[in-house]
Amino acid sequence: MGPLPRTLELFYDVLSPYSWLGFEVLCRYKNIWNINLQLRPSLIGGIMKDSGNQPPALLPRKAQYMRNDIRLLGQHVQIPVQFPKDFFSVILEKGSLSAMRFLTAVSMEHPEMLEKVSRELWMRVWSRDEDISEPQSILAAAEKAGMSTEQARGLLEKISTPDVKNKLKETTEAACKYGAFGLPITVAHLDGQTHMLFGSDRMELLAHLLGEKWMGPVPPAINARL
Repeated sequence: MGPLPRTLELFYDVLSPYSWLGFEVLCRYKNIWNINLQLRPSLIGGIMKDSGNQPPALLPRKAQYMRNDIRLLGQHVQIPVQFPKDFFSVILEKGSLSAMRFLTAVSMEHPEMLEKVSRELWMRVWSRDEDISEPQSILAAAEKAGMSTEQARGLLEKISTPDVKNKLKETTEAACKYGAFGLPITVAHLDGQTHMLFGSDRMELLAHLLGEKWMGPVPPAINARL
């Protein structure tokens, strides 16, 4: 019998394209490395407020850099990411509160669907420039991920309940306690120690901590399927 899997927590928000990059890489490695990947839907707005941080795109030079950075990283990681046309409306006005509450409900009642539903929401906002703030859009993402209409509607009805609101708040607060000032963060629990890594570009360092081999963002076993 081999060693028990090490626990990794990924805190993310579908409003964050860098979260999508980190999410896809860790999902590819979860069956290659000896890890138990736990997905933690969080609210980036709450983390920004708690830490006193500001969205990088509010600074024009950072915004311009980010556009090119995301485009190149999408090619490198092999995900179809691109900026929404009305970026500031998507990020600063519409936000992701309803979507992240919905993912929180999914995590509570259908955790086996969380990876697929999260991916479909990212696809909508960061690949096809579709709204993720409207109920019908959230339902469409859930159904495309394989959830039945009845299941999806049932979860959507629960996003305003105290249980779901409190769970999202607790997860966001947990990220803050780990030291988050943005998303994604990956929290590795190793030998009684906790390591928090910020961003999607710390995977080589994560491999070092785990004592595992880093084979790039698209490991050979995955690359053969893409």
